[in-house]
Amino acid sequence: MLKAFFIFSILHTPWHWAFSGVMIALVMFLLLYSGRTFGVSSSFDALCTLAGAGKKVKYFEGDWRPKAWMLVFLLGTVGGAAIATIWMQSPQPVQISQATRDDLSSLGIHAPTTLEEGRGYAPEEIFTFRSLLTLRGFILLIVGGFVIGFGTRWAGGCTSGHAISGLSNLQLPSLIAVIGFFIGGLVMTHLLLPIILKL
Repeated sequence: MLKAFFIFSILHTPWHWAFSGVMIALVMFLLLYSGRTFGVSSSFDALCTLAGAGKKVKYFEGDWRPKAWMLVFLLGTVGGAAIATIWMQSPQPVQISQATRDDLSSLGIHAPTTLEEGRGYAPEEIFTFRSLLTLRGFILLIVGGFVIGFGTRWAGGCTSGHAISGLSNLQLPSLIAVIGFFIGGLVMTHLLLPIILKL
């Protein structure tokens, strides 16, 4: 009983950010050793193929079984998030710096300070069905989702595929894609987002 409590208390306590970096590096070494590449968008490709999308769209034709391990990764991601959300919630909303709170406030986004106001992982001013019926919600959720999906396929992978897997393989296209991701993120954050949020 004491051992279980000790393990739970370790899991419930925030860990140092470097632990994630070490684990990502370890996974990449294992993938490189086994001759595999990693990317979340490739996992969705395999899921669509498994669901039979290849009967309608040629792009999804093929055998999904070599990518079955990616589907396990997706299940683990969703399952881990569910476990963390249900049994390991922090008694406080997400902790962000005061400078970030000030920036969000200037954009009209409230960062909660109590659980009654919400947990703050996804701003309610944007990520609600009610917001979807507004012009800014439509642009951010529908148009933004389409652009992300289109860009992922056009670039041949997503941020995890290029920035983690591609750079680990020293691929020049991945370096170019990652530079593009950062430039696009900066343009969106500092130029476009303030305009969209005022709509």
